[in-house]
Amino acid sequence: MTTKLHALFTLASALLLLSCSGSPETATRVFTGGILYTVNEQQPTAEALAIQGNRIVYVGDLDGIQPFIGPETEQIDLQGNILTPGWIEGHGHFMGLGYNELNLDLSATKSFQEIVARVKEAAERTPAGEWITGRGWHQSKWTESPGKEVAGFPLHQALSEASPDHPVFLYHASGHAGFANARAMELAGLMSLGKEQLPKSEQLEGGEILRDENGNPTGLFNETAMGLISRHIPANSPEKDRQAFELALAACHRHGITGFHDAGIGSKTVDLYRQMKRDGKMKIRMYAMLAGSNQEFLNEWLEKGPEIDSLLTFRSIKLSCDGALGSRGAWLLEAYTDRPGHFGHETLPMEYVYEVSKKALKKGFQVCSHAIGDRANKEVLDRYQAALKEFSDKRVDHRFRIEHAQHLHPDDIPRFAALGVLPAMQAIHLSSDRPWAIDRLGEKRIKEGAYMWQALLQSGVPIINGTDVPVEPIHPLANFYASITRKTLDGSPEEGYEADQKMTREQALRSYTLDAAYGAFEENMKGSLEVGKVADFVVFDRNIMEIPEQELLETKVQMTVIDGEIVYEQ
Repeated sequence: MTTKLHALFTLASALLLLSCSGSPETATRVFTGGILYTVNEQQPTAEALAIQGNRIVYVGDLDGIQPFIGPETEQIDLQGNILTPGWIEGHGHFMGLGYNELNLDLSATKSFQEIVARVKEAAERTPAGEWITGRGWHQSKWTESPGKEVAGFPLHQALSEASPDHPVFLYHASGHAGFANARAMELAGLMSLGKEQLPKSEQLEGGEILRDENGNPTGLFNETAMGLISRHIPANSPEKDRQAFELALAACHRHGITGFHDAGIGSKTVDLYRQMKRDGKMKIRMYAMLAGSNQEFLNEWLEKGPEIDSLLTFRSIKLSCDGALGSRGAWLLEAYTDRPGHFGHETLPMEYVYEVSKKALKKGFQVCSHAIGDRANKEVLDRYQAALKEFSDKRVDHRFRIEHAQHLHPDDIPRFAALGVLPAMQAIHLSSDRPWAIDRLGEKRIKEGAYMWQALLQSGVPIINGTDVPVEPIHPLANFYASITRKTLDGSPEEGYEADQKMTREQALRSYTLDAAYGAFEENMKGSLEVGKVADFVVFDRNIMEIPEQELLETKVQMTVIDGEIVYEQ
């Protein structure tokens, strides 16, 4: 039974029970004493909510909830706090979130020198020969020069001196580039190669090894070239995978995240998630996208079809079609302003996107394509359009997505609504990236086509919000703040960047709840506070719909409820 049919069946059953008994069902828990923001246009706010087991059985005023209260009902006083539907991470990397807590977290580093020092500390406590890995650095956020640079990136020598006996690979915050030390490059057989001895071209299609003027590798590996190093990193043990899963789950609960769209997983993670569900540990609604780069893995899924469940669903395919703006891997129609002659990388052949899109339409899968640059977005939209033309009967509700849709040509903005393609965007990227993104694209392209939230919303297409964790922290209130202010997290500029593209608070809340649920075909099951829907919600200690914007960054989650179970209390 599909999720949508299951939700409708449950609602019909609840109404039938009420009509037959003549009195409402006694609630397991009731919540009163605060403001409920329902994300239901027919009833935007409420005073009280009742749940029975894992379902909502009442949303309304205080008088109406009294018949639901019995001797065994737990009554929870919100003490003036607000309650909203559970927030859904619309695009993130769940295991990356967990592993970011196990490996070196470089997201707060402000210089290359600080990164080198962190690696040196790690080397002192790590047995010789073992790999040191981390993620989160971003050269455009450094506050001091790293010294000699090539294309805006440092050279590996300082890192290699700090860790001569340990191979090191440090992923860029975007995940689309990595920095290696000499030992890692030696293991990959790259240190002795000159310009004339580059690896075979097919190994570098869609990526690059950055080299100095003498042909020596600098340590920077962009896009698909990362595989030359990462293939030598030992696989994580099952025990470590479970530990990372549990750390990620706890982080989501702390931040009010009740649903997660995991943007690209392979067979190993599929098996892990299935095991966690069997063990009763899947305490989050996981909507997992199958990594589409492995054709054998993808073909197996296309043959057997989607798996749809209220806690764990596999019905979407993730395709990575270009890189990131920070590492100049995003695929552009015109060259980078700060790197003339460079247009980024097409990391997946567009013919493959077209073929997968056709197969997905035929087999009932959703396609979610990573596209950041304007050319990548245009090319993906073209392939979606061609596939939909061939399968015209699937046009109504395919819900194909573009993940990020960060930089668009103005002509392509209305095409999302026209084709029924959903943009899954991360508002927090503007707060982090906008100060330096103008160097990559120039003022004209930034103003006409970057972070175009309101333009897309006004065209008639919903936006799915998220953080792209661990590219950005999982903190949803920082993302909510970015959505409505278009400012950096330190509050600049005063009016926000391109302020006409701000979301309203209502739009921002909906993008994190009901519209995110819609992006996973689950809007009839969750995303709003309505009778018959699952009991997923979050309680905040401040009224995020009314407080001054700067207070949003100080707001805390008081309680997270998933499937009727309180999974977190401050």
